[in-house]
Amino acid sequence: MYDAAGTVIATSALILSEFDEAAGSCTYDVSVEDVPAGEDFYQVEVSHRGKLHLPAEEAKSGSFSGSLGD
Repeated sequence: MYDAAGTVIATSALILSEFDEAAGSCTYDVSVEDVPAGEDFYQVEVSHRGKLHLPAEEAKSGSFSGSLGD
């Protein structure tokens, strides 16, 4: 995770996965500990695939979702 200025503020790893054969896709869970509060938004990046902007309220509630690939 990055703050609004693009500085790395926390890291984690993908921890659980579930493959949906019908959709041909995987879903991964992730938890990021000790993210400093006080930003209006955060940036999330998984495996150097580009940053996604995440409003602070969405980050706090744990409702983030994104896509890697097609």
